[in-house]
Amino acid sequence: MCAPTPTLQSCIPFPLREDDLVDVVEKAKDWAIMHGAAMRSKQEFNPDALQFAPFILTPSSFPRVEFQKAVALQPVLNELIHAVAHDSAFLFETLKSTVKVDDFTRSLIDIYRTVLDEGIAQTVTLALLRSDYLPNFSDAIKQVEINTIASSFGGISTNMTPMHSYILKELGHRDKLGNLPENKALSGLCDAMVEAWKLQKRPKAAILFVVEDVTYNICDQRFHEFYIREHHPDVLVVRQTLTEIHRAWRLGPDRELLLRVHEGEPEVEASVVYFRAGYEPGHYHGPDEWAARLLVERSRAIKCPSIQYHLAGTKKVQQALARPDVLRRFVGADEAKIDAIRDVFTGLYSLDPDEGGVEAVALALANPERFVLKPQREGGGNNVYGADIPAALNAMSPDERSAWILMERIFPPLSTGYMIRPGGPSPPPLVQLVSELGIFGAIIGCKDEVLYNKQVGHMLRTKLSTANEGGVAAGLGALDSPYLID
Repeated sequence: MCAPTPTLQSCIPFPLREDDLVDVVEKAKDWAIMHGAAMRSKQEFNPDALQFAPFILTPSSFPRVEFQKAVALQPVLNELIHAVAHDSAFLFETLKSTVKVDDFTRSLIDIYRTVLDEGIAQTVTLALLRSDYLPNFSDAIKQVEINTIASSFGGISTNMTPMHSYILKELGHRDKLGNLPENKALSGLCDAMVEAWKLQKRPKAAILFVVEDVTYNICDQRFHEFYIREHHPDVLVVRQTLTEIHRAWRLGPDRELLLRVHEGEPEVEASVVYFRAGYEPGHYHGPDEWAARLLVERSRAIKCPSIQYHLAGTKKVQQALARPDVLRRFVGADEAKIDAIRDVFTGLYSLDPDEGGVEAVALALANPERFVLKPQREGGGNNVYGADIPAALNAMSPDERSAWILMERIFPPLSTGYMIRPGGPSPPPLVQLVSELGIFGAIIGCKDEVLYNKQVGHMLRTKLSTANEGGVAAGLGALDSPYLID
């Protein structure tokens, strides 16, 4: 007989009285819209209209000690990924099987080889990372993944704690506010971009945001742009798609990344490039977009992320890091750091036939509910769970399997709350939820020197306990903030 799933105590007693619930939900929706906790609709896209982003009405409980552990660990993880990204031999070796069967990863590797052969034009890199965790049954956090490109929701998440503070006060629970940790993700991420811009010592240069053709998560992106323009008015921000970069940008004589805005006017140089697109195959419509990515990598702009940082965030690399010998390669003999990192790792298995893949496949087929199958993709909605794993594995050749990894599934404790979605029922039902914590980090440096390394904020995404995926931008989860409990 299975043990019951633990349930975390809610921050306030539920259920709410129906008239109070309907009233506070309406207030919360308006607060979200008026403070930019909003997105464009994917179903009825209109560039002139916003709707509130899905959110949880009250903050979800999260173990205080584990939250503090994740915050303290982030600078260590920043250093780890920085070291991995600057070890080309390790990246090539780790991804050698993946590139045989995964066109997207192979294209990224091809760009990396090209710029290595030519000589890296800019050795300084900026990384804005997000390490995602789920608490397990014992409340100890386990890492789901670490994101090295387009780590989103730092902007909107910064507004979730003020929104939840407002709602708790409206419900008569002002005494709970002390358990909502301060979140400065937006300023932390943007200040790191500006720090990289300052290192370039080119006061007329811009920060280039590389964006999708159609941006649904517009508020989160614009918050970054508007923060930089408000607090650092000398820093120009330019938004361009990969297609636009291919058409209008070029390299100058010293590998400056240049844009001609208006005929007869000086070109604009981008000294920092921040990718909010380029992390999935759909962002590259053909050779032009790949040429644009190569152009940026060839330039002397500081990239966020550089191509090697993008590769360091692949699932295959994260699986390799779970091996103690590999971790020591990058962390050295500091056993305390190694133990702290390994403490948050869950079981990760290679599916490469040369790396115990046959045994891993047997494990997954024997007990698929214990596992998640993950490809080398970002953006949500790509994983295969539980009962769907056998059919997915059986449909792949042994070589195709090597582009995936197998991860032990984390079974988090449940919480209870109200999920508010555009077009959702009124009043909303009380539902069981699970929450995933994301910790943001910023690191600037070159291969042999770290110039800047900080933990800069957090986010909480919450989904129905019956849902596998929880990405807000992918339409599967809801924005939230942590209520810390002992």
